[in-house]
Amino acid sequence: MEDNFENLKVMVIDDSKTIRRTAETLLKKVGCEVITATDGFDALAKIADSQPNIIFVDIMMPRLDGYQTCALIKNNNAFKQTPVIMLSSKDGLFDKAKGRIVGSDQYLTKPFSKDELLGTIRDHIPTREE
Repeated sequence: MEDNFENLKVMVIDDSKTIRRTAETLLKKVGCEVITATDGFDALAKIADSQPNIIFVDIMMPRLDGYQTCALIKNNNAFKQTPVIMLSSKDGLFDKAKGRIVGSDQYLTKPFSKDELLGTIRDHIPTREE
């Protein structure tokens, strides 16, 4: 089954330039439009304009962390249905539970593989041919 990620808007929020660039490169290769943000404030300023289909957010960020960012996205009626995937190098039960509490749809542990990244999108975005 060939993935059709053409015109899919994916936002990657991470303070690590390496993570942002890696995700952007992988996603662009499969046809996604990628919007990157360095922290929660940067992301919130871009979300309304870009209307992403799915959002990946790092937990440990300066100023506005991933939990706060996710909660703000999920509390906005316009983006309540947008899947938010937490990214973290921490994989503890508490971290995952806290992500669920603020409304995240999934928790992806870093470093992630191309298959994990694309599989997560596949799990949360309806098939484009529908």
